[in-house]
Amino acid sequence: MKGLLGLFLAGLFTSAYGFFIEPALRLRVKRWRIAPAHWTAGPLRIAVVADVHMGEPFLTLKRLQQVVARTNALGADLIVILGDLEAGHRFITKKVSMEATAAVLAQLTAPLGVHAILGNHDWWHDRAAQARGGGPNRIAGILRAAGIPVLQNDAVKLGEGSATGPFWLAGLEDQLAIGIGPMIFRGLHDLRGTLSKLTDDAPAILLAHEPDIFPEVPDRIALTLSGHTHGGQVRLFGWSPVVPSEYGNRFAYGHVREGGRDLIVSGGIGCSILPVRLGVVPEITLIEVGA
Repeated sequence: MKGLLGLFLAGLFTSAYGFFIEPALRLRVKRWRIAPAHWTAGPLRIAVVADVHMGEPFLTLKRLQQVVARTNALGADLIVILGDLEAGHRFITKKVSMEATAAVLAQLTAPLGVHAILGNHDWWHDRAAQARGGGPNRIAGILRAAGIPVLQNDAVKLGEGSATGPFWLAGLEDQLAIGIGPMIFRGLHDLRGTLSKLTDDAPAILLAHEPDIFPEVPDRIALTLSGHTHGGQVRLFGWSPVVPSEYGNRFAYGHVREGGRDLIVSGGIGCSILPVRLGVVPEITLIEVGA
């Protein structure tokens, strides 16, 4: 009986932790220090906010304000938002408006600016865009109205005149943007077109919501930053049983180096499908890039 009671209490605690404490209350800063083979600029600190999936009771405006304040306190040179602003599950008690969300995110500040890309949920929840089979995208418009640039198969040159030196920041459009059948999606990403915006040999960073594009990314890109997977949301001993990626655990979480190319996948903040996180504490990702 004592053994059964212990198992019951352990299961109860694990459920409470995974369904409430970790996803709704905990927040950490996960730090990575890397030296990409093709990074020729100076030191750069990048803060990543990914997959907030706003919706009460888990991701409220108050919690987002805490995320913003803690991100600003890191003193990063550049802040990037990697998409998926709306809740990706049905277990919410109250929706959070995207206008209010953008107003809070607009409080992020960094010397080299704050830049965003869109995620699959930013497209899936836009019924008008789904009907059109493409843009304009509602959330992109809301972010821009709040003063946050959104990179959609586009690139911007940053750092000129700074200690870091010039580099390119490229943002890829989502790879699962438009639903064309049951669990079948058409991407709006254009990797070749995006890379064509890099008009000189300054080093480049690519923002891509889903990490599955990484095998196609050329050595021209010093670093790729992605979200989407949430680290699988459940991760035990470095392994996730379910990962929303064609590559499974290969690109589930963290720093991946293949050949001369580097990828960092943020665990993000929120949840999708189910409001559970276990072993993947919601995180702000801080990356220190050096030559």
